[in-house]
Order: sequence, then C-alpha cells, then structure tokens
Amino acid sequence: MRTMLKGKIHRARVTEVNLDYEGSITIDRLLMEAADILPYEMVHVLDINNGARFETYAIEAERGSGEICINGAAARLVSEGDKVIILSYSVVAEGEAKSNQPKLVYVDERNAIVKDKVSSLWGEK
Repeated sequence: MRTMLKGKIHRARVTEVNLDYEGSITIDRLLMEAADILPYEMVHVLDINNGARFETYAIEAERGSGEICINGAAARLVSEGDKVIILSYSVVAEGEAKSNQPKLVYVDERNAIVKDKVSSLWGEK
C-alpha cells in the first residue's frame, strides 16, 4: 500500500482565522468538490508565508464564497492573508499507485478557481 496525493488546492489565501472555534479548516465547498475533499476528511495545510505545516479536518463553507478559515489551535500558526496549500491523500494498492491521478486546483487572490486539472506522475491529463 502507498499513500498518494489525492487532491490539492494550491496557493489559497486565508480569509479568516478563528482561534475560538473548536478546530478544523473551513473551505469553500466549490474548492472542496474540485479537489475531491469531503467534509471531515483529514487534510494537511502548508503555510507558504511562514513554513508552518499541520493536519486538521475540512468543513464546508458556502459554495462560491472563497472562504478559507483556519480554526482552533491551528489559527495560531497562520495569519489572515497568508497563502496556503491544502493537500488530501488516499491509500492505494501498490499496483494502483502509478495510475494515481490527483485533482489539482489553482486559485487566484479571491480563491476563485483559475485552473484545475487531473495529473499523474506519468503525464498530465
């Protein structure tokens, strides 16, 4: 078995941090769907501005809102306006690893999708 990238939201802008919420990252539902991330799925968040890396679970924000909100204790690791990469993974059998095709979602300053594609190690599609 191998753990492979399943979905990625690249360079999303953090729109809010909420220390008092019980935890998670709130993500625009449209972005979650495009990157194949389900509510309550574990995600890794990488802050491009300061190098912080953490894992949490995703919850949905209003579809098309552009919202990316870091909640709970992780809110101490990120600042509003920071750029983040949000990653999800799947565990696949060895024989399926080479055909793995993650969904890659690229966004603009408002977290609107500018490009999305399916990619594999063996060539983009």
